Amino acid sequence: MHPTLPRLAPVDFPPLRRGVVDTLQVNLGYLCNQQCLHCHVAASPSRTELMTRETIDQVIAYLDASAISTLDLTGGAPEMNPHFRDLVRAARARDVRVIDRCNLTILLEPGYEDLAGFLAAQSVEITASLPCYLEDNVDQQRGKGVHGKSIEALRRLNALGYGREGSGRVLNLVYNPLGPSLPPAQGPLEAAYKDELATRYGIVFNRLYALANMPIQRFGSTLISKGTFDGYIDLLRSAHRPENLEGVMCRTLVSVDWQGHVYDCDFNQMLGLGLPLDTTIAAGGRAHLSDLIGRNLAGLPIEVRNHCYGCTAGQGSSCGGSLSSTTAAAGLSAIPVVAR
Repeated sequence: MHPTLPRLAPVDFPPLRRGVVDTLQVNLGYLCNQQCLHCHVAASPSRTELMTRETIDQVIAYLDASAISTLDLTGGAPEMNPHFRDLVRAARARDVRVIDRCNLTILLEPGYEDLAGFLAAQSVEITASLPCYLEDNVDQQRGKGVHGKSIEALRRLNALGYGREGSGRVLNLVYNPLGPSLPPAQGPLEAAYKDELATRYGIVFNRLYALANMPIQRFGSTLISKGTFDGYIDLLRSAHRPENLEGVMCRTLVSVDWQGHVYDCDFNQMLGLGLPLDTTIAAGGRAHLSDLIGRNLAGLPIEVRNHCYGCTAGQGSSCGGSLSSTTAAAGLSAIPVVAR
């Protein structure tokens, strides 16, 4: 895999500083039942990195010592960590909102047949990957047969009340473009998803998040191999909108890797850019979640590189979807959601 960090400098992205942290995003490991082309984590069934019980307990201790209101669980497939359910139970017992970044197909894997029921019983919010409502597009990006399994998983979730108004069980979907382009405007795309999924499959959901692909890890390496890396960075830079800077996720979120080290965001985590604290961290070391207990991070600088343009280009992009209610900048390439 081609290294992408050296290609993200010299840095011309605007400086950023933190606000008040309310979200802890925890990567429970890189093990996944899928191996997607766009995956910025480079997760796969062959990865062995998984958060240990000891580190899980440190996450719980941080929840007790902080004002965190949202625990955002990601991977890989976060549900494949053997301590996933214990962490969910602990967070919910503390009245912390839990988001599960689910790839949907994990709900159909042997040994996970009761997972959907567990998530429903714990009132876990599900944010699920579905890069298109059409079979060819999904299978091209995520692997043959993934679309059919995803539809079956969504039907199971709907049967449990997920995505249905008034149920209290939130189901959001995530769209990623197929290649080096900006996502279409989130509002019209959400309307199209809701219409097509309801008409074709009888499926309902709450919100659609349209996210830009980040030029790092597997996707970044693919861009380098095809000679399109610099062009994609130029596209993101040219679409930068300063008004999106106030809403980027790194201002209110701390990202934790499977070993407990902390970062400004999940993307910096994949680049090894640790959260900058101060010289009290051992020379050459990375800050750990245990280093944050009792510390106020508001006002600290955020590590930025040019991949950060992926969060501020056009309508903006974050783990919570677009940052702007307006459409992507006119004239920029975006993959339409049509059969290819």
